[in-house]
Amino acid sequence: MAEYLKPDLCVIGAGSGGLSVAAAAAQLGAAVILIERAKMGGDCLNTGCVPSKALIAAATRAQLMRTAPDFGIQAEEPKPNFGRINDHIKQVIAGIAPNDSVERFRGLGVNVIEGEARFIDKRTVQVGNEQIRARRFVIATGSRPMVPPIPGLADAPFLTNETIFEQRRKPSDLIIVGGGPIGMELAQAHQRLGCSVTVLEMAEPLANDDRELTDIALRHIRREGVDIRANTKVLEVKKKARAISVDVENPDGEVETIVGTHLLIAAGRVPNIERLNLDTAKVEHTKRGITINDALKTSNRRIYAIGDVASGLQFTHVAGYQAGLVIRNALFGLSVKQNRQIIPWATYTDPAIAQVGMNEEDARQKYGDKFRVLRWSFDENDRARAERQTDGLLKVLTDNSGKILGAGVVGLHADELINMYAFAIANDMKISAFTKMVSPYPTLFEVAKRISIEFYKDKLDNPLLKGLIALNRLFA
Repeated sequence: MAEYLKPDLCVIGAGSGGLSVAAAAAQLGAAVILIERAKMGGDCLNTGCVPSKALIAAATRAQLMRTAPDFGIQAEEPKPNFGRINDHIKQVIAGIAPNDSVERFRGLGVNVIEGEARFIDKRTVQVGNEQIRARRFVIATGSRPMVPPIPGLADAPFLTNETIFEQRRKPSDLIIVGGGPIGMELAQAHQRLGCSVTVLEMAEPLANDDRELTDIALRHIRREGVDIRANTKVLEVKKKARAISVDVENPDGEVETIVGTHLLIAAGRVPNIERLNLDTAKVEHTKRGITINDALKTSNRRIYAIGDVASGLQFTHVAGYQAGLVIRNALFGLSVKQNRQIIPWATYTDPAIAQVGMNEEDARQKYGDKFRVLRWSFDENDRARAERQTDGLLKVLTDNSGKILGAGVVGLHADELINMYAFAIANDMKISAFTKMVSPYPTLFEVAKRISIEFYKDKLDNPLLKGLIALNRLFA
């Protein structure tokens, strides 16, 4: 008879979601096995969120040098050194890595096994010579870049987010296939660092965000020099002696050739599920990922799936949120249900874009015209004026009673401003709550109070309300 390891919980994948589950479960006294086939920390630490934001930070410093004359300071054209920028990125990763390391998790009492996991039946996972029969399993294997079937691509050198952050020499002419958040963030960052960048998007760039917001961001990015080609089909990639050419069909049906020194594929993500042997485990899945219910359970009641692999929103903070739900349900038997409406997200372009809850299109489908759209321009905010970054907009949706349905921001620190609206939606708050707050002056968050007052502006035009105010003054 086989000797099984029998922990309370077996977590497959040591990215942000898997690490959160393993750490919390171990600290609560559960016996935990954590399996990882590659690097601890997963995509977020090694090839995603952390290195991309470190690169963007370097690009921001370069752009500040160019825009210094607006503040009365002599400009100096930056001279980026990609070798030293790469050192900066690696230093940032190295500073965070100990929190995600094998040593730390073993110190927490987690049994970390390095290797490839696969199910050998509905309740057993094998890693090397070890067989694990846990009370519950959590699949958190994440995703990887999708490589589209473009003719010639397989024979040409190309970069993805897994390799772009290893560049120690400037990609002087960078072609990016894909105009989603990854593509647009990296496009603007490289343009600011002295590259010439062309983005090829088969539909509309940043299509998952509110168009009113993305138009502002895209206008700004184009002004900086990024050539964004929307509704453009990539026909073929050809390897040249010292270059790469890409044949495209533009929206008018004309074919043209774009030549660059480097090619980055940022055309979406695919889940890491092929080697898990999910059919043997009786876990339903599609090409988009593992199918789960609102309690994050798969079709096999012993197995949960979280994060990118679970065919939903692909963000690090989503995996962390789902990890908390799994802990409550798997260890304590508490009823849980994930609420996608409380999940914010941000695109770290400049200006940044952030969203939580419904956008205008979602609200119109559910409420028809029985909802409110409130807008406030950053041009009306004194702090934005002082920073000379007035190209921004706050947009808040409410029902007719004032309950906040969603919010979107584009502009300076949009990724920070969205937090309060995420809090408000998670707690079923009405916009009237923002009329009661006092914000220090001058800060960007004053826009939240100003827009909340807008909700009541039309009510002040109500003749009955005006009459009541007049009577109140008469007898005061």
